[in-house]
Amino acid sequence: MASVIEMKEQSGEMPTADELIERARLMKPALKARAKQATADRNVPAETIAEMQEAGFFKVLQPKRMGGYEKHPNVFFDVQKQLAEGCMSTGWVYGVLGCHPYEMALFDDRAQQEVWGEDPSMLVSSTYQPVGKVEHADGGFYLSGHWGFSSGSVHCGWVLLGALIFPEGGEGPPEMRTFLLPREDYEIGEDAWHVFGLQGTGSHDIIVERAFVPEYRTHKSTDGFLCKNPGQEVNDGALYALPWAQVFTRSVSTAAFGGARAAINAAMAIMESRISSNTGKASKEDPILHAAIASAHAQSLEMERTQKATFDELMEIAERGEDIPMEKRALFAYQSSTVVRRLARLVDDMVELLGGRAVYTSSEIIQPWLDIKAARAHVANDPNNRTGDVVGTMLGQPPAFNFL
Repeated sequence: MASVIEMKEQSGEMPTADELIERARLMKPALKARAKQATADRNVPAETIAEMQEAGFFKVLQPKRMGGYEKHPNVFFDVQKQLAEGCMSTGWVYGVLGCHPYEMALFDDRAQQEVWGEDPSMLVSSTYQPVGKVEHADGGFYLSGHWGFSSGSVHCGWVLLGALIFPEGGEGPPEMRTFLLPREDYEIGEDAWHVFGLQGTGSHDIIVERAFVPEYRTHKSTDGFLCKNPGQEVNDGALYALPWAQVFTRSVSTAAFGGARAAINAAMAIMESRISSNTGKASKEDPILHAAIASAHAQSLEMERTQKATFDELMEIAERGEDIPMEKRALFAYQSSTVVRRLARLVDDMVELLGGRAVYTSSEIIQPWLDIKAARAHVANDPNNRTGDVVGTMLGQPPAFNFL
C-alpha cells in the first residue's frame, strides 16, 4: 500500500523545501535511538535508508526528468544537518549518497538511463581516490584497483571510482576521471572499516578486477571544473550549471554542523546537572563553560549562514547564465574546508570543561565529538590544500587545484 508521500508524488505534488526539512527533523529521535546500532554494525541500518528513501531525501538534487525534485542546494544541506544532529554517521552517508544524483546528472544521458531508467531510487556510492589502474580499450577502458572509504556502499547498486588516465603514447599529463560501475563489476570489502569515529558510515573498500567501463560511463574532472558536462544537454536547469566540486566539498563538511549541534545540546544537558565532586562547584555557574558553549553555538551558526549565502550567490550567478569567478570558487571551497576543523576545536573546548561526565563512552557528547574528529581526515576538509588557490586567485592567477 502506497504511503501518503508516495500518493502525493504519484499525483504530481512535489514536497516543498519546508516539508522536506520537517521530515528530516522528525526523524532525529529515531536516528538517535539507532546510533549505537549503526556504530556497532559499522553501517547505517537498512531501515534508516528505507525511511530516507520514502521521505524523498535522495531526490533533492536528482533531475526532475529522472524522478527527482531538483531543489536548491540549501534544501539538501538543511536536510543533511537535521539528520546529522540525530546521528552524524547517517548525516554523512546522506551527504555522500545524496549528492551523487547531482554528479550523475552531469554524466552522459546513457549512463543516467542505465542507473535510473528502471529504478529512479537507485543509490550510488563513491570513492574518488585516484588509485585505479586504467587500460585503454575500444569504446572505453578496463579498470582495476582497490579503493578505500566508500561510504554507504552496502546500500548501493552502483559506484563512482576515481582513476588517472595516462596518454596511450606515454606523453603528456594524466587525466583525472570518475568511472561508473554496476554492482556486478565490483566487490565490497567490509573488514577494513574499524575506526574511532563515523563508524556507522560503512565506508568500506571497493575492489575491481579488470572491469570494462564504456567511455560514456566516465566523467572528466575538467568537464566538472569548466561546468561543461555532457549531462547538461538534457539537464539544462541552472542547478546543474554549478561547479560539481562546490556541491561535493560541502557534502562532506555539512554533517559536522549536525554533529556539533548534538554536542552543544549534550554539553548543555550535562551543565544543567553536573556538580564537581572535588570542588563542589556547579557547572551551570561556570563562566568558562558558558563561554565555550556560547562560542560553539555562535560560531557554528555563523558558518551555517556563510554556507547558505554561498549557495544563494552561486545559484543567482548560474540563473543569470554567467561564469562563477575563480576567486569566488577558491574562497568558497576554502571556507568549506575549514568547517570541520573549526567545529572540532569548539567541541574540544566544551568537552575539556565537563570533567568526568565527558569521559564515559555513554556520555552523549562523546560520539559526535569523535565523529567530527574523524571527519577531519577527508581530503576536502583540509584547508591546507586550498590556501594557495585562495591567494593565487586574489592575485589574478589561475588555480593550481582544479577541484573548485
